[in-house]
Amino acid sequence: MKINKVLKQHKHYPPYLKEIAHPPKEFFFIGEPLEDYLPAVAIIGSRKLSSYGKEATYRIAFDLAKQGVTIVSGLALGADGIAHQACLDAGGRTIAVLACGLDTIYPASHRNLAIEILKKGGTIISEYPENTPALKQNFVARNRIVSALSDMIIVTEAAEASGTLITANFALEQNKLVGAVPGQITSTLSIGTNNLLKAGAHVITGADDVSNILGIQASEKDRQDVFGDTAEEQLIIDIMKKGVTDLDQIQAQSNLDPAIFSQTITMLEISDKVRPLGANHWIIK
Repeated sequence: MKINKVLKQHKHYPPYLKEIAHPPKEFFFIGEPLEDYLPAVAIIGSRKLSSYGKEATYRIAFDLAKQGVTIVSGLALGADGIAHQACLDAGGRTIAVLACGLDTIYPASHRNLAIEILKKGGTIISEYPENTPALKQNFVARNRIVSALSDMIIVTEAAEASGTLITANFALEQNKLVGAVPGQITSTLSIGTNNLLKAGAHVITGADDVSNILGIQASEKDRQDVFGDTAEEQLIIDIMKKGVTDLDQIQAQSNLDPAIFSQTITMLEISDKVRPLGANHWIIK
């Protein structure tokens, strides 16, 4: 697809981006121009998420996208990729900010995700021209753009020294709202987010928290409205609505025959009512 170049004085240059301390003199994009994309929320986190972090990231991004919120992230492994995918699954718009030239998708494993973003009306942008490699310092600079394009930044899971916290710092410098998902006090993957909460970040336990902070009207259709087509499907859905995500625990609580349980989960996935998060964890879609 065509790579478009936008100078600072161009009409497609986002106003939010002009307001930061060091706005790029130009940026490049593929896909839809950055017009009428607000409200927007950046969802970021560790590249190595726990099952809890994966579920929290997916649910918040999915539910916000259902409410018409644009999801911004960096296309990285972990939280970024999950946030982009959840937004696409919800039929929403997502913006991916790269730390390299747009002639190269980094990481390469997210090439198909990038293609899906473009096919579904999203945008991939970078301040770097073609043939610019993904250098370490570029990722730090990229984070200020992720923050600048958003009304609020949400960190779903991050260790104490996570690079994700750099984006939160940029957000504070840009007078943006910062939210964090509380995590287990025994988990090293939650030290960063819990520290943000201690410092005054908004507590985010779901999309409704974000909607209330930003004044966004609640979604008309919540994932709690998902119903099964059979008694077995409804039983599994009811268990998952209680917050149980581990497949073995769901099966144990359902008391269904293993073969029936496996068949039912398969039908729920085919009918787009549940989805796997990996590591044997599933959630309502």
